[in-house]
Amino acid sequence: MASAEQVSASRLAPPPRRRRGRRAPLRSWRLRDQILFVLTWTAGIALCAVLTAVLVFFAVQGIEYLRPSLLVTHPSASVTQSGSGGFLDAIEGTVLLGAIGLLIAVPVGVVTAVWVVEFGRPRWLGRIVESTVEIIAGTPDIVIAIFGLAFFQLGFFSFLSFREPGGAFGRSFLTAGVMMSFLAIPAIYTATRNGLLATPRQMREASYALGKTRIATIRRVVLPAVRRDIATGSTLGLARIIGDTAIVILLLGATLRLQSAGSFGFLSGTGSTLTSYIFNNSPAGDGNAPQKAYAAAAILLLLVVGLNWAVGRVGRIGGPPLHQPSRRLGA
Repeated sequence: MASAEQVSASRLAPPPRRRRGRRAPLRSWRLRDQILFVLTWTAGIALCAVLTAVLVFFAVQGIEYLRPSLLVTHPSASVTQSGSGGFLDAIEGTVLLGAIGLLIAVPVGVVTAVWVVEFGRPRWLGRIVESTVEIIAGTPDIVIAIFGLAFFQLGFFSFLSFREPGGAFGRSFLTAGVMMSFLAIPAIYTATRNGLLATPRQMREASYALGKTRIATIRRVVLPAVRRDIATGSTLGLARIIGDTAIVILLLGATLRLQSAGSFGFLSGTGSTLTSYIFNNSPAGDGNAPQKAYAAAAILLLLVVGLNWAVGRVGRIGGPPLHQPSRRLGA
């Protein structure tokens, strides 16, 4: 009798509830959740595999042909690779163009972000500014290059470009740097704006309570608090500049060597960068030096990897960001 009651009680007892939450086993998930989980892992592993393949390919092909002499010798026209020199001019052009682009993009991006977040009046103008930055970020670089080529051929701005007796051609490091800054401004603006929005309002109120004006508060309190965000945006913007090719070919001429012209010297002359050097010497170009193209690509890839490492390094300098809670005990 007792056994019959126990059997009936066990039948009436509710089934054990599935354990849910973050530590629930994968087998307890729904089928579609399991499929989504597998797809996300597959996508992540595939991206890592592609990046690893690129790094390994250029580590083998690029470093194999990389010689120290290539970094310190000027390129020269030759039908053979042994007589075509190195790519010192391309490295100098990359550094010069990146410096010009950042000198223009950093002040414009930071000031624009400060105005939108700290002032933003009238609101409709602030929305227009944000939409303009988004449009610039989505505009193809070839469109920016063509616009710059037509703009700097005008008589009023022609003094900034390479000139000959036939007129101005709109090409120079200055014109290319101005157009390159449009590639870096969205990254700098976005990083600075996010940092300003994450800055606690109490910091501003404390400055006001001490008698500081709004401008003084922005200059001495708010901007120092977002230095890491500005540095991160500047590094990402620099990566966009050194990795572009269309603007270099159209506005810089992609010449073999740096050519000085006009009253600004090399700034108003033409030249090349690592990207244009790689294109011209690749199998698709006219340089007929694929080994040197691989070597230059390895140098460019090292620069990009170094910039990405710098972004992560800058983000860790000075402790946790203001908008993240401290992980110290008792905090």
